[in-house]
Amino acid sequence: MKFEEAYRWLLDYSKTTALYESVMGLLHWDLRTCLPPRGHAHRSEQIAEMTALVYRRATDPRLGEMLAEAQAAKNRFSDFSDEAVNLREWRRNFDRAVRIPQKLAVELAKAASEGQFAWQEARRENNWESFRPYLERILALKRQEGEALSTGGKEVYDALIDDFEQGETAAGIESLFTELEAATFKLLEKIEAAPRKPDPGVLRGDCPALAQQTFIREVIGALGYDFDAGRLDLSAHPFTSGIGPGDVRITTRLDPDSFVMGLFSSIHETGHALYEHGLPPEHRGTPCGSPVSMAIHESQSRIWENMVGKSPGFWNHFYPTACSHFPWLNKTGRDEFLFAVNEVRRSPIRTEADEVTYNLHIIMRFKLERMLIGGELQAADLPQAWNSFMDRYFHIQPQSFSEGVLQDIHWSSGAFGYFPSYALGNMYAARFYAKAQEELGNLEQMFSAGEFSPLLDWLRKNVHSRGSRLLARDLVKAACGEELNADSLVSYLEAKYEAAYGLR
Repeated sequence: MKFEEAYRWLLDYSKTTALYESVMGLLHWDLRTCLPPRGHAHRSEQIAEMTALVYRRATDPRLGEMLAEAQAAKNRFSDFSDEAVNLREWRRNFDRAVRIPQKLAVELAKAASEGQFAWQEARRENNWESFRPYLERILALKRQEGEALSTGGKEVYDALIDDFEQGETAAGIESLFTELEAATFKLLEKIEAAPRKPDPGVLRGDCPALAQQTFIREVIGALGYDFDAGRLDLSAHPFTSGIGPGDVRITTRLDPDSFVMGLFSSIHETGHALYEHGLPPEHRGTPCGSPVSMAIHESQSRIWENMVGKSPGFWNHFYPTACSHFPWLNKTGRDEFLFAVNEVRRSPIRTEADEVTYNLHIIMRFKLERMLIGGELQAADLPQAWNSFMDRYFHIQPQSFSEGVLQDIHWSSGAFGYFPSYALGNMYAARFYAKAQEELGNLEQMFSAGEFSPLLDWLRKNVHSRGSRLLARDLVKAACGEELNADSLVSYLEAKYEAAYGLR
C-alpha cells in the first residue's frame, strides 16, 4: 500500500474517532450541568457503551497495520511536519490503548460516572463514608491502569501523569515542586509579617445572580470569548468542555454575597476556552489540532484569571462597569478593591486560594495521590492525611469533609495525575506572560484601554496554533527560549506581592 493511501485512511479514522469522543464530551457536559438525578444510571450505561466503542477503535488491529504502513515511509517527511506529528501521537495513543483491556477501560468509565454523582451527593451532605467505597473502586481500577501502562520498571504513578503531561515523571515534578514550595513559604512568611493588610469585606455585598451573569458575560466577551461558539452555565465545579469546533462550553459557580468567585472562575474557564478556540481548525480531529497537555491548557486559564484579571490595568477598565452592576462598590475605591482581590491568606479551599498559596494546595494533592496510587496511603485514611497536610501547609483544620477531602471533583472522576498540571501550568503561564510583555510592550496600559487582543493574538501565534506539534517543555522553549523552571513564577509572585504589600 502506498504511504498516501495509509495516511489518508489514518486521517479519516482519527477524525471519525474524534466525533465519537465529542459525543462523549457532550454526555459528560450534560452529566455535570443539568442531568436529572434519576437519569444517572442510564447515563452511566451510555458512557460505558460509548467508551467501549471508542476503545475498540483505539485498539483496532487495522489501525496498527495502517500505522506500520505509514511509518515505514517516515524518511519522506521532517520531524515536525504534519505527518510526523500525527503519526507520532497516533502511535503513542495506540501503544497505550492496546495495553489496557477493554473490560478495564469500560469499568473505569462507569466507575468515574458513578463516582462523580456520588461525590456531588457526598459533598452536599458532608458524608465522606458514602463516597469512600466509590473512591476505593476507582483507586483499584486506576492502579490496574497504571500497572498496565507502566514500562521499564517506572513508578506506576508516572503512567497516570503521562495521560496529562507526556514525558513528565513524578520525580521530575517533585524536583520542580520542591523549589517552588521553599520559595512560596519564604514569600508567604514575608507577606504575613507585613503591617499592611487588605480588607476582604470590601468584596462582599448584594450580588443578584442575573447581575453577576450579565457582568461576567461582558467581561469574558471583551477578553475574546465567542458566545456564538459556546455557552455559559452553572455547575457544582466550574469546567470547560470542548465539544468540537464552534462549541466550547464553560460553567461557573456563583456566590450571592460576592461576585468575585463567579467572575474569576469564569475568566479562568474562558482561558481554557480561548485555547480550544485557537487550535488550528484545519487540523481538528488530529493531534496537530489538539491541545498538547493539561499544563499548557492550565497556563492559558491562569494567565487570564490572574495575570490579566487581577491586574491594575484590568480593573482600571472594568471597575466602573462593576460599580454599575453592583452599586455598593461605589463606596470602595478601586485600589482598595484591587488589594482585597489580591489578598494572600492561607485558606482551606483550593479554588478560592490566592496565587501565592494556590501552588501549596497542588503540591499537597500531588503528594497525597502519589501515595494513594503507590499504596502507601489507603482511601480510608485519606481524611486524616488530608487534615495533616492542611495543618502543616496552612495551619488550618477543615471544618467539614466538604471543606476538606471532598472539595475537589478530580479523584471522583478518576483523574489521578491531573493535579500536578495546575502548578506546572502556573510555571508555564509566568514564562509565557513575561515573554509576551517583552515582545508587546506594556500590557497593563493595553488592559487599561480595554485592549486584550494583542495578548490573545500573541498566545494564538505562539501557543494555540501549534497544537501538539511540540511537547509542552519543547513548546515553552520554542516560544520563550528557556527551559521550564520555577524561576519565572517565583519572580512574578515576588514582584507582584512585595509591591502590593509594601515590602519594598
